[in-house]
Amino acid sequence: MEQEPDRRRVTLHDVAREAGVSYATASRALNGSDRSVRRENADRVREAAARLGYLPDLPAQAIAKGSNGTAALVVNGIDDPYFVTIAAGATAAAEEAGIILTLAVSDHSPDLELQIVRTLRGQRPRAILIAGTRVAGAPSAPDLIAELEAYRTAGGRITLLTQPQLPFATLAVDNHGGARQLAEALIDRGYRRFALVHGDDRLLTSRERREGFTAAVRAAGMDAPLPVPSAFSRDGGEQATRALIRTGLHDIEAIVAVTDVMAIGVQSALRAAGLVPGRDIGVAGFDDIAPAQDVTPTLTTVRVPLHDLGRRALQLALTSETRETITVPTQVVLRDSTPPRH
Repeated sequence: MEQEPDRRRVTLHDVAREAGVSYATASRALNGSDRSVRRENADRVREAAARLGYLPDLPAQAIAKGSNGTAALVVNGIDDPYFVTIAAGATAAAEEAGIILTLAVSDHSPDLELQIVRTLRGQRPRAILIAGTRVAGAPSAPDLIAELEAYRTAGGRITLLTQPQLPFATLAVDNHGGARQLAEALIDRGYRRFALVHGDDRLLTSRERREGFTAAVRAAGMDAPLPVPSAFSRDGGEQATRALIRTGLHDIEAIVAVTDVMAIGVQSALRAAGLVPGRDIGVAGFDDIAPAQDVTPTLTTVRVPLHDLGRRALQLALTSETRETITVPTQVVLRDSTPPRH
């Protein structure tokens, strides 16, 4: 009767024996520390591992080295081009660094975000990036700080792409300033009466943009924009505009949304009501996601360098131990959705 092949797992001891070196030498050669191993020995170990089909124990390597060959990006959602573009930039930086980027979604939930970070800390990635708005008054914030501090103490690196609410390196988009500049640009184009579609004020990105736009309009001596709160999404922008149309647009000349995704929902609702965005009423957003140039009319917005933001975040995490906040400037982009009214 033919014997069954030996299907036991090949161990590092097997590799060491095959290569004719000690277990310690084989371990150093395969766990990234081969600078302390003579080249001929390291080559023999790698050749032996390939012949035997050795698969490294990645969790054990992570413990031995203090981290593994991954970085993790935590985002609010993956149905928003904002986060997709950030992830693309971080992925490009990860490829350059020779590591793998993993993605986790917190769905705007501080509790889920904490759970994700707690799980990631046990997996020992080289860096954790957290992108997306902070939530004001989240009870889990102290626990999140404690988890991130423990991870950092163990050698992990952290960069946040959000408001400077936590004591770690942060790339903070100038939401207030960008919204203020948008208001000033629209006023220069002749717009005087605005509706402002925004999310829950507990979402600090929405609040900062709403406050920046409102402050600029008031500073120009005009009535504050009509606030129209809704869900922080495309559907939210569409529902807010439908409600606005039902109550009457009256003298509103432009509807400004605090994100491009919401603004695209605004345009959809206007068209469904028989109104032409950019002709009957102006529309503007914030972020300059790729679809902002694809919709009709093209969308006036505030450009955030999203791809560069993701790339810089990972590069900062891998190369610096700073805890400073770096303000990321924005730029107003005027397009067909807000033609001059002069």
